[in-house]
Amino acid sequence: MEEKKKILEVRDLVIDFTTDNGILHAVRNISFDLYKGETLCIVGESGSGKSVTSKAIMGILAANAIIGGGSIFYEGENLLEVSEEEFHRIRGKKIGMIFQDPLSSLNPIMRIGKQITETLLINSDKMKIMYSDLIAEELVNYKNALARERIAIKHEKDMHDKYCLSFKPELSNKETLTAERKAEIKELIKKHKEEMNERIAKIKKETDEKLPELKEKLSVRKKEAKKEVNAYKNEENKKFSEYKADWNKRLSEAHVTLDKSLIDELNNERGEFLQKHESEVQTITYQYQEKIKEAEAEQAFGQAMALNKMLKMMLAEKTDELKQYEKDWNKRMKEAERGPEIIALRKEFAKKREEHINKLRITKLEAKKRALEVMKEVGIPLPEKRFRQYPFEFSGGMRQRIVIAIALTAAPEILICDEPTTALDVTIQAQILELIKKIQKERNISCIFITHDLGVVANMADRVAVMYAGKIVEYGLVDEIFFEPKHPYTWALLSSIPDVDSKERLDAIPGTPPNMIHPPKGDAFALRNKYALRIDFEKEPPFFKISDTHYAATWLLHPDAPKVKMPKIVEERINNALAGVDPNRNNLEEEGEKDA
Repeated sequence: MEEKKKILEVRDLVIDFTTDNGILHAVRNISFDLYKGETLCIVGESGSGKSVTSKAIMGILAANAIIGGGSIFYEGENLLEVSEEEFHRIRGKKIGMIFQDPLSSLNPIMRIGKQITETLLINSDKMKIMYSDLIAEELVNYKNALARERIAIKHEKDMHDKYCLSFKPELSNKETLTAERKAEIKELIKKHKEEMNERIAKIKKETDEKLPELKEKLSVRKKEAKKEVNAYKNEENKKFSEYKADWNKRLSEAHVTLDKSLIDELNNERGEFLQKHESEVQTITYQYQEKIKEAEAEQAFGQAMALNKMLKMMLAEKTDELKQYEKDWNKRMKEAERGPEIIALRKEFAKKREEHINKLRITKLEAKKRALEVMKEVGIPLPEKRFRQYPFEFSGGMRQRIVIAIALTAAPEILICDEPTTALDVTIQAQILELIKKIQKERNISCIFITHDLGVVANMADRVAVMYAGKIVEYGLVDEIFFEPKHPYTWALLSSIPDVDSKERLDAIPGTPPNMIHPPKGDAFALRNKYALRIDFEKEPPFFKISDTHYAATWLLHPDAPKVKMPKIVEERINNALAGVDPNRNNLEEEGEKDA
């Protein structure tokens, strides 16, 4: 079996936040890996550290966050050490994110089309679009062959279900149904299934015969497209390098002449700005201090604290404004000291460089074409019309599709989904989940899916990390977490989910998650855990290895620990699932065989 490529590696990550009440320990020494094309689901209650982990990967933690240690390695570099300016080449372009609430993710006064193309115009490389266009025909042919196979197999299975269904009235009539007829129906169903399997085998064989040729054509076209794209890029870079060499020569020969009038003008402008800035700072300070005094006099101390915070925030904004002005002013002053000849040369170079970048960067027309394709891909009807509409003209489900389109336009390698269906009604949730699964499979995207819903986990995950109080308490393949759960917190999560097939009463998890400003000693789940041992209140459990892919941090796995059985409701659900019980679908074939 081919070993999967590790695409993201998180090791011993620690994230704290400074608050008015002390340091909040949000993420405490967590480690996990993400593999190419796989989905890792991070599941747990609110406040467990799921979203904080995803924001650390995206580089969008709040200003009061403190990285206490650890690393997040992607493409050989630690994302925790990447500067904000450098992160622009990663965020959106290589790692995309779908947020929880689509309405708050979109700008209400900007047209949808502009919001989708904005990502492309900022992040996208024209080379990527050129390459996609060049291989489009061969890629479509390859995908269509697989799609036709899926459709044909589904048709065969549907026809077999209908055939089985046709016997249901006869089987349900016990008065007229003879033993001979029962046996005959059983034989007919068996024969029809064998014929169906033969047809499915034939469909698969025909597809298998076509695929190697289509795959080879796609592979050849990919190599040709890569050469064409690289040739275009190299030619444009060569032209610009030749221009740059000539420009450097002209710059070295240019004369430095002082423009005294411009220097005087810049000095006067700076003096006026500083005077105005100081006056505004004094006015803001005086106004807020007066309001704070009034609030304190009325003993409205909460309001006084809020006003004090606002004053600090506004003064910080004024300081940033001054720093930015000084930076711009120094740049203009240096240009004035060089003289008009050098300024003209630098303006010419800036213009040429912009032209060169535009040749390698996607244009607005190309961005619109790409945006319309992605809108169609995510299931937005009439994309040309919708392109010019505003977010309020869409339903919740459609808005989330737009957010997905924005995340996908730059073709990221990793997609982080932070509870993308929580804000949607149940009927839309399934559509969005299926859409994400479909796109992930077609594009071979690696996905981190954050949720508190284990039903979503079962549908989406390859691997699962169960988080509690800032720590991963159980980690494994999805089947291991659902069929062989070992941590009491995982049992509690499975016990608290509604299931129409379960006869046991649902178990609510007692208590609330701990205050992470003062993390509890030992196992953080101990106070809510009815299976807790004495050691759980004294010492934090290490990870115990269950298999090469399955680990859990609970003292119940220690060799000296007493043997504890999982809750009956969890055991019942596992047995039902292993037995193939599906409460939402009647298996007519089994029913027919049973009656026959």
